Amino acid sequence: MTGYDAIVLGAGAAGMMCAASAGQRGRRVLLLDHAEEPGKKILISGGGRCNFTNRDTAPDRFLSANPHFARSALSRYTAQDFIALVDRHRIAHHEKTLGQLFCDGSSRQIVALLRAECDAGGVDLRAGHRITNVSRADAFTVQTDHGAFTAPALVLATGGLSIPKMGATGLSLDLARRFGLAVVEPRPALVPLTFGEDWLALMRPLAGVSLPVEARTGRAAFREAMLFTHRGLSGPAILQVSSYLATGAPITLDLLPGTDAASWLLSRKRDRPRAEARTVLAEHLPARLANGLAETRLAHLARPVGELPDRALRDVAAFLNALTLKPAGTEGYAKAEVMAGGVDTRALDPRTLAARDVPGLHVIGEAVDVTGWLGGYNFQWAWSSGWCAAQSV
Repeated sequence: MTGYDAIVLGAGAAGMMCAASAGQRGRRVLLLDHAEEPGKKILISGGGRCNFTNRDTAPDRFLSANPHFARSALSRYTAQDFIALVDRHRIAHHEKTLGQLFCDGSSRQIVALLRAECDAGGVDLRAGHRITNVSRADAFTVQTDHGAFTAPALVLATGGLSIPKMGATGLSLDLARRFGLAVVEPRPALVPLTFGEDWLALMRPLAGVSLPVEARTGRAAFREAMLFTHRGLSGPAILQVSSYLATGAPITLDLLPGTDAASWLLSRKRDRPRAEARTVLAEHLPARLANGLAETRLAHLARPVGELPDRALRDVAAFLNALTLKPAGTEGYAKAEVMAGGVDTRALDPRTLAARDVPGLHVIGEAVDVTGWLGGYNFQWAWSSGWCAAQSV
């Protein structure tokens, strides 16, 4: 049995950040992961280019039962701090949209950065170690299929339940519960939505078609792209709103964001009275969508716009500016970018991510009930929470 100052479970973004930062503080750190190589989810992120943070990171862009919890960690280790680290490693990057920063090259550059930082901290990184039991007496003991390890500090950083094909498990949640920490019911977030056959008659033939929309549910609203799929709707606007969507609640779509559809259609009635209404719609909407609406939802769109009463055009406009839909469900953890819910923040110190009632235990990253928007926010939470925990282990 080998002694360490801290054992970090999970060599993903949060775990590697925590291990590296603690090691560079002079702590003897063991980093364990069941996968054969670290950072597997980092490698597939951002289409292989890793959207590693967001310049516009702010606490109000994170969901939690305690909306103020993330503020401390995000202010102690900021997006600018991680950008400076990326720059020190001479990783070229660019802003794609809405503050989202991506590597010019490959996600492997971020994994290489984290491994180099772990090496600089003397971290003992051991991949391919399956954890079989964790217990606590005077210290924490972690049993693996390669032997047992002990340390006074244990960091749970194995992530959440999203993307199980990449090896995601509920280990951190199971261990948190075992040590008496409450867990906010987990659910898929940043996830595509599914719909019943009534709407799939329109959506399924449009799979692959995208357009800018504003998606809303409750007070949450996002103006970004929407994508039709064989099972329903996806794209950034839908993924964003999915995190705020209560079970059974509807979403409202403005298919012409920034356009008063009624005024526009009435003007086209005057200017192009002989044009088919669906042809007019195709000035602002993808032609396949305009045709699909005419075939499945709004049959009168096949008529010349000049033949339609103003009232009918106003009804079409209301449909376009405020289409209300009730999803049947989501595509679940298999397609979810992240897990919402997790270890209840009331059990944790917001500055250190330490468990209030279990000395030496920390929980970081996706396993905590803090979920960011799409666009690099969840990586920033991994960096911030990992760094903060490292300052106290």
